[in-house]
Amino acid sequence: MGSSKSSVFILVLHLLAGALSESLIQLNNNGYEGIVIAIDPNVPEDETLIQQIKDMVTQASPYLFEATEKRFYFKSVAILIPENWKTKPEYVKPKLETYKNADILVAEPNSPGNDGPYTEQWGNCGEKGERIYFTPDFVAGKKLPQYGPQGMDQELGRTFVHEWAHLRWGVFNEYNTDQKFYLSNRRIKPVICSAGITGQTARPLCQGGSCVAKPCKRDRVTGLYEKGCEFIPGRDQTEKASIMFSQSIGSVVEFCTKKNHNKEAPNQQNQKCNLRSTWEVIQGSEDFKKTAPMTAEPPKPTFSLLQIGQRVVCLVLDKSGSMVADDRLNRLNQAGKLFLLQTVEQGSWVGMVTFDRAAYVKSQLIQINSGTERDMLTRSLPMVASGGTSICSGLRSAFTVIKKKYPTDGSEIVLLTDGEDNTISTCLNDVKRSGAIIHTVALGPSAAKELEELSKMTGGLQTYASDQAQNNGLIDAFGALSSGNKAVSQRSIQLESKGLTLQNSQWMNGTVIVDSTVGKDTLFLITWTTAPPQILLWDPSGKKQDGFVVDKQTKMAYLQIPGIAKVGTWKYSLQASSQTLTLTVTSRASSATLPPVTVTSKMNKDTGKFPHPMVVYAKIRQGDLPVLRAKVTALIESVNGKTVTLELLDNGAGADATKNDGIYSRYFTTYDTNGRYSVKVWALGGVNTASQRVIPQQSGVMYIPGWIENGEVKWNPPRPEINEDDLQGNQVYFSRTASGGSFVASEVPQAPIPDLFPPCKITDLKAKIQGDNLINLTWTAPGDDYDHGRADKYIIGISTDILDLRDKFNDSLQVNTTDLIPKEANSEEFFVFKPENIPFTNGTDLFIAIQAVDKVNLKSEISNIAQVSLFIPPETPSETPPETPCPAITVNSTIPGIHVFKIVWKWLGELHIYQ
Repeated sequence: MGSSKSSVFILVLHLLAGALSESLIQLNNNGYEGIVIAIDPNVPEDETLIQQIKDMVTQASPYLFEATEKRFYFKSVAILIPENWKTKPEYVKPKLETYKNADILVAEPNSPGNDGPYTEQWGNCGEKGERIYFTPDFVAGKKLPQYGPQGMDQELGRTFVHEWAHLRWGVFNEYNTDQKFYLSNRRIKPVICSAGITGQTARPLCQGGSCVAKPCKRDRVTGLYEKGCEFIPGRDQTEKASIMFSQSIGSVVEFCTKKNHNKEAPNQQNQKCNLRSTWEVIQGSEDFKKTAPMTAEPPKPTFSLLQIGQRVVCLVLDKSGSMVADDRLNRLNQAGKLFLLQTVEQGSWVGMVTFDRAAYVKSQLIQINSGTERDMLTRSLPMVASGGTSICSGLRSAFTVIKKKYPTDGSEIVLLTDGEDNTISTCLNDVKRSGAIIHTVALGPSAAKELEELSKMTGGLQTYASDQAQNNGLIDAFGALSSGNKAVSQRSIQLESKGLTLQNSQWMNGTVIVDSTVGKDTLFLITWTTAPPQILLWDPSGKKQDGFVVDKQTKMAYLQIPGIAKVGTWKYSLQASSQTLTLTVTSRASSATLPPVTVTSKMNKDTGKFPHPMVVYAKIRQGDLPVLRAKVTALIESVNGKTVTLELLDNGAGADATKNDGIYSRYFTTYDTNGRYSVKVWALGGVNTASQRVIPQQSGVMYIPGWIENGEVKWNPPRPEINEDDLQGNQVYFSRTASGGSFVASEVPQAPIPDLFPPCKITDLKAKIQGDNLINLTWTAPGDDYDHGRADKYIIGISTDILDLRDKFNDSLQVNTTDLIPKEANSEEFFVFKPENIPFTNGTDLFIAIQAVDKVNLKSEISNIAQVSLFIPPETPSETPPETPCPAITVNSTIPGIHVFKIVWKWLGELHIYQ
């Protein structure tokens, strides 16, 4: 028996390897397998796109192989083809591959002409990205002049490798679209990596679709070039690095290394990765640590073509004796009815199995074409609980139900249980062979510990619901089970989820916002624990809504709004005594052509080990456009029933990687016990529309303004003007709730829990010089525990050597911060000081970093390093130049890697030269 259990445990470890993210990618003998590239359903049918995707990856593989010193290549790729494209014999049904876990999405641009590839990166340096985005026009090679010279070998493949580095290894761009030049030792340098890249500076003057090169002028105050000045790389180069600066330069075939990395350049890679080169970050990855260079050339990638089909779902529901406790069986019926009446999409095939010590088929697969099938399935939900718990019996019975109609590959199983079962290991091989995706719902404190393993090994969603009915966790879990493969217009969207325990005929009053992007199939669902409450509901015009269907046996009532629900604020009042009520409101997109506002939430990991913090994320989108300035709150409930409320932020500080990208984040440190924690997010939007709009700098390839050919600037077409409003969705007034799944905590000590959490790293330190050589610092305040509370003090270090400051911060010259009292976490901090005991003269480059310290003397990591360069402008010429001088342009190559234009003005027989 011991040997058998040991082998099963090893099998589980093998199956779970690399399964913490939703991606199916595995690294096998240097080759990446399981890559999923999905074509968005809104992309018009075009079979040539499939071949273009194959060509791109095939080009990328040898480029990646050489760039990583013969260490990695692309081995196998699955291409997901939309359901609405024509079927072909070579298209097969997916197994675990879904749109939800796709690594690359080919979709129409979010704004006309905005075809730049990019990677969504939620985390910080070294953390895997979420997904790469390409547009069909880019994959077709129609945008290559702006992103790489046409005719260059591996042109699309090079871009794929650039984005792969973002996705797989968590590196960042080595250019900066917001600051293209910086000062170093009185010289103007371009933000490039490596410094060996050669080119010229010029300012485009465009008219009628064509541009001419004008010389760049130096700003007399900042010492930098005026706005609009560009660094134009030469087409002919010899420098091999770096791919994360511009893979489109023909000679570039390597990542920047420790030897040639430009540490001073103000770019994302330096800011987020503590001045480390991209190759150093890659070397620190798990991929690098478990591989060695290959001695033979790798094979070409192989491709499988998968087409999404109809959704097939089987509910596997626990009806064992423990389901009687805490009204679990009844709450299961409430949540199950929501799933069957509303969540599961029209056209889906649904079956049902219940289990105790044995399994019982309650319904074979039925296709949902109308309310008739939905009602029929709800009548199959279990009403009586008794007996033991055999999860494997339920799963095997579900496989049988599905096989009668469809292969189990790609089918879904929703497994709910509240009980322990020490025999789950006996069916792990069956689960793996089935190819089915298993979503697990752990109900109560004693649900089988192996449930998360089933979800991880099959790519399913894992959720947890406590016995606290007012938290509505079970309904939220089932409400989160919309298909990830259906068009967003068909998916159920949860607008509200609230609960309250009432006493002495109290009222539960509130409002629900139905915005213009939703309203179809709107359902109001109310549950209670003892007796039906009084229910009052008014639409935005003030008309009282009647017609609730009351199900006294299941203790729920629901109202389906016919047609499209009225846009506006709906008001409700519920009255009851000595019982708990919940309200859930769901809807669908009002139109197939107007994308709805959606909220998706997740944790950074499935397991949390004290004292390491977790990070909770919420992504808010309208279509693929970020929605900014929403109020986002996470509710995290432990197995003890304790709920922690976190405000999630999109401020580019603390846990939030990028400011104003529509991804809201926060650290979670408030562990109170070991075991499961559930996550739920509530978002309210459209209330702060007056604040400034900003387009975030995305992790993607650089738009090339032009190339130097034979000493002349050859301009590319100007980058299309992008309306900032279009890039951030419609500012609709909306509310949403979303389940963020669950995670499991371990090694949490017994109370009182010690303070082992330091302040978080400051990642947005900025510095500038103001009058009288004063230095003005700004940053976002960290907290006492990561990004919560208030730090106790700051340590500010300065140096004229950037590496000394990074590596020997404790030995650096420290600024007097006696009067600098830290503010509450996430507040904006300001501090002005004058450098003392350090040379600070014209041309001095000064580097600055901050460390935060909490009340028990725990210290944060050293912040990003900010730089200032003292520039004293030359005296203004005593003579006034003519209004219309005639410039002559010469080229000065005194600055390595860059040509600087000198403008020579001739008037009154004198020369005045500005450099």
